Amino acid sequence: MDYYVLSQIVNGVIFGLIYALIALGLTVVFSIMRVVNFSHGEFYMLGGYTLYALTAGAVALFSIPLSLPTIVGLPLAMAAVALFGVAVERGLLRPVYTARMDRPEEYAIILTFGLSLFLQYGALTLVGPYEMTPGAFWEGSKHIVGDLYLAGDRLFAAGVSALLIGATLFFVYGTWTGRALMATAQNRVGATIVGVNPVRMNVIAMALAGLLAGAAGALLAPVFLVYPDVGQIPVIKAFVIIVLGGMGSIPGAVVAALILGLVESLGSVYLSVAYRDVFAFLVLIGVLLFRPHGLFGQKERRA
Repeated sequence: MDYYVLSQIVNGVIFGLIYALIALGLTVVFSIMRVVNFSHGEFYMLGGYTLYALTAGAVALFSIPLSLPTIVGLPLAMAAVALFGVAVERGLLRPVYTARMDRPEEYAIILTFGLSLFLQYGALTLVGPYEMTPGAFWEGSKHIVGDLYLAGDRLFAAGVSALLIGATLFFVYGTWTGRALMATAQNRVGATIVGVNPVRMNVIAMALAGLLAGAAGALLAPVFLVYPDVGQIPVIKAFVIIVLGGMGSIPGAVVAALILGLVESLGSVYLSVAYRDVFAFLVLIGVLLFRPHGLFGQKERRA
């Protein structure tokens, strides 16, 4: 195996980890709230813009432009997008569920789609169509082995993504709050009977989705820049991932993200890099044809 192919495999794993961050947030929100959040790509975009604002002096505190180190701006950007997710739940999605209207899921989908357009065009109006980039997390190329070199920013993004994925899995499966989330996802009424507050679970789900999507957007901002519709392609791939992994399956989302990352990278080597973003749709078509319930999904839901 030559080092070029090896580098593409490593890149596939790196981007798979980033895709997993985005897909995990979508999976959690769908599992808990039964909502397909079409504004999730804009959460990703906000993470990148927030990091840029905090580190490039675009935000002023007491008339002094902030110019924080990029490593300091990352957790602040994640927290800001998590708070935005809470605001979306309280201001837009909660009234849909508390007003006792028919088909709340459909109304929620329309709201999130409208929010997506609002945020895209809002960013276009405020900052223009220009591409922006914050400072690097880890400058330069790093020697791995032999002739294999990888960009420091990509390695940093992969490492932080792996840590966040591990922390998310521990939170969901190893804490009381995480088990309450899982109980709500399995049976909302049953979870309520045993003392779980479903409204609180909605808030936690949206905050977690914002945290992970904001992290992905901030981590990739130095690599792919930031602009108003930067979240469109990543969120489409996230939808492919949750279908491939199984709707609502958190481990499935992680495994499917790694598979998609490898398919894209190796497809670029053996077919054409021009079709890199097409591979996700080919994977989606194959899954829908041969295993529509996904790798880890169930063929039917049981009450």
